[in-house]
Amino acid sequence: MNYSAYNQVRAAAAICRESYHRRTDAVAGRVATPPRDCIQYIRNIRDPEKPATLEDLSVVYEDGVMIRASTDDGVHVVRIEFNPTVPHCSLATLIGLCIRIKLERNLFEKFKLDIFIRKGTHSTEEEINKQINDKERIAAAMENPDLRDLVEGCIQDGD
Repeated sequence: MNYSAYNQVRAAAAICRESYHRRTDAVAGRVATPPRDCIQYIRNIRDPEKPATLEDLSVVYEDGVMIRASTDDGVHVVRIEFNPTVPHCSLATLIGLCIRIKLERNLFEKFKLDIFIRKGTHSTEEEINKQINDKERIAAAMENPDLRDLVEGCIQDGD
């Protein structure tokens, strides 16, 4: 990342911090989490095949989390980029789904979430990127009880 892009990311994070005030979500009874803190949630997602977290395997990393300043209507734009362990990883879609579900359950501010495989790191990245950013496909996947149980097992907190 060049110095200018780094400063833009830092400025966007600062704007989010300044405009954000912690609040309690009345429905869930939990403290709202600003989007800038999303790395804390995805770093501990477990890999579906290996006994390690996505952070341990360098699938997710802090530089892969980008936050743009909120739009006029207060929507934060969060972009997550992840790196599959191998270029033909058969579980890349499942990993993207786990990242999405974990963040959707933990971020209470208004946000738009874009999840992408790091460019050039997977043989079918375009197809997978389309799948993990399609709301209808996400909803359909989470209706499948076996897939839902698999996602739940990967995203559950181990603490």
